[in-house]
Amino acid sequence: MNKAELIDAIAQSADLSKAAAGRALDGLTDSITSALKAGETVTLVGFGSFQVKARAERGGRNPSTGEAITIPAVNKPTFKAGKSLKDGCN
Repeated sequence: MNKAELIDAIAQSADLSKAAAGRALDGLTDSITSALKAGETVTLVGFGSFQVKARAERGGRNPSTGEAITIPAVNKPTFKAGKSLKDGCN
């Protein structure tokens, strides 16, 4: 499912126009992004949790030259599915 299909599904299930559903989806993603940038965890009960995890600096190799390189430390967003999603996705 892509974003347009998700907007259509939201519009149909919530009895909204597609424009309103698109604004709602954009608002949701913007809010989650802002919270993650602030270092907060976003938990949607029954769906899952979004959080930021730190990935330490590590070594690697340049695939074209084989030269050893250092991959810098980063903070990356992660998603952990809620229990109901884990049980219902067979």
